Amino acid sequence: MTDVLRRGRASLAFSFFTQGATFALLVTRIPAIQDRYGVSDALLPVFLAAVPILAGVGSVTTEQLVKRIRPSLLLRWSQPVVMLALVGVGSGGVMAELAVALAAFGLAVGALDASMNMLGVSLQRTYGRSIMLSFHAAYSLGGILGASLAWVGAHWHLALWVSYLPVVAVLLPAALVGSRWYVDGDPAPVEDGAQGGGGGVVFKVLLPLCLVMTFAYIGDSTVSNWSAKYLKDVLGSSEQLATVPYNVYMVTTLLGRAIGDFGVRRFGAVIVVRLGALVAALGFAVVAVAPGAWVGMIGFTLLGLGLCVLVPQTFAAAGRLFPGASDAAIARLNIFNYVGFLIGSPLVGALGDAWSYRGAMLVPMVLVLVTLVYARSFATRSDRYGDGHERPSTADVGRGSNGL
Repeated sequence: MTDVLRRGRASLAFSFFTQGATFALLVTRIPAIQDRYGVSDALLPVFLAAVPILAGVGSVTTEQLVKRIRPSLLLRWSQPVVMLALVGVGSGGVMAELAVALAAFGLAVGALDASMNMLGVSLQRTYGRSIMLSFHAAYSLGGILGASLAWVGAHWHLALWVSYLPVVAVLLPAALVGSRWYVDGDPAPVEDGAQGGGGGVVFKVLLPLCLVMTFAYIGDSTVSNWSAKYLKDVLGSSEQLATVPYNVYMVTTLLGRAIGDFGVRRFGAVIVVRLGALVAALGFAVVAVAPGAWVGMIGFTLLGLGLCVLVPQTFAAAGRLFPGASDAAIARLNIFNYVGFLIGSPLVGALGDAWSYRGAMLVPMVLVLVTLVYARSFATRSDRYGDGHERPSTADVGRGSNGL
């Protein structure tokens, strides 16, 4: 059984890694995609907004599908669709083909994100200790690889399909082979203080986590969409230096997630989430008042270390709150990932144009601080026992998905 769990954990981590690389390859080449298809600046936001909206639809659909189909099967087949859609984006020639490819990407990525996190939460429950951050660390590592490969493609002026096809040709068959070892978990026994039981998800109970997820992604999208412009236009950096903050953010996100599980095991999820929110808020404050580019870089470094723990712990908390309906809770929570992504960039842009970009950075700072109000929603058994050590889970080990 231990070997089954280890293989399941490794194969799921590879899926997170693959998705991180795939998503980075798409979002970092948006200017090249726009040029290839002749998408106007006015129309581009419509295409960009359509992807998270359709991903939300895919996540909602996944909630219904997992009542009949194991999450491992949904993940096994949604991941290839996402990668093939990426190739479609890079190889099409007319705008209608781009629309179809992005629609397929959005719908499939919603199912992929939801099913990946469902499996991650069930594996963590079976392990009886925090491992969720390690999966998201694999996603960050994949994102760094994808962004680096995208830079190579842009530097050498490679056609999009030339950049995308070799990556997909390697990762797609590897992900399919690895999917043989996914582990589906059975619902956990209901603990004292847990909500949901064996019934449905109570949205009123889930709402605090939905808000935390939204605010975390508003912060994340602020960094990904505005860090380069902020450093160049507000803090007066060179164009080359302006590309650095997001890379620094990705690296510190990876580092924070790589060690975050140890922090959760030692101090409990509530303390880790509170510390993450405070560090992220400090990062936004430093960015807002920075006198120059290098101080601004320190702020973006703090943002990576702070924000990185919030999303994985939010998924894990949903699984604990609804042990008898964790898949449904995670599918619903996953929607607010895309809500935050949709809100974040336009919000900061509108505030920056109407007020100032320094002032605009204070808004995600305040939103992240709201996490402190809801920190008790992240309580684990170790927090409730107060001894700093998590009790082993009584959940049965999930069945492997080989026989599906």
